[in-house]
Amino acid sequence: METDEERGAGVHTLPLTVDYGGQTLTITPTAVETDRGLVLIDVGPAGAVDGIRTHLRSLGYELADIWLVVLTHHDGDHAGGLSELLEAVDAVVATHREEAPFVTGERDPIKGDGDRYPPAAVDLELVDGVRIPTFAGPIELIETPGHAPGHCSLYFPAGNLLVAGDALVADGDEPLSGPKEEFTPDMDRALESVGTLATLEIDHVVCYHGGYVDRGSDAIREIAERRTD
Repeated sequence: METDEERGAGVHTLPLTVDYGGQTLTITPTAVETDRGLVLIDVGPAGAVDGIRTHLRSLGYELADIWLVVLTHHDGDHAGGLSELLEAVDAVVATHREEAPFVTGERDPIKGDGDRYPPAAVDLELVDGVRIPTFAGPIELIETPGHAPGHCSLYFPAGNLLVAGDALVADGDEPLSGPKEEFTPDMDRALESVGTLATLEIDHVVCYHGGYVDRGSDAIREIAERRTD
């Protein structure tokens, strides 16, 4: 796990190795400290809750300290464990308004084989620019559609930190790269979203797939420019 200097005080990556879709994945939910408790950014698939509990206890917290869950999007490897988590905690659930129908079960997930995860209620439907106060400064929601219709990333202006969701990845050959085309229904929009991120002042990134990366705006700009050449 990264140091406070690397990730910003009050922001904790929670790397987990999980089985999902017939393969073993390493995923990175993120917990953020606030004066109300913890904000959890993404949950993981079914079965991830025990790993989250273990991480939080190592930080001096319990699952019950989670008061808000923010989903970057509705894919099963991010939201599949939500209903299990809500059996253990009384947390508010928030996601972008275009993602909410997929989480609640009004619509089937865009990706997958039709065997969806248990639906869960969404309490807050978010839009671009919404801010959440935390000990690491405000989290600002940045709309980054393409990988999913309402995909969003979370930006910490005070620390120049981006929690990218799947808008960027760090588990391939490059230290940081754009979204994976095979899992991105609208690649053109996804690359426009990379361009949006490139306009922010970013020094370091947490990718859901790949974890903490000591790369920022210059690398993101190169990804956007390389894909549009």
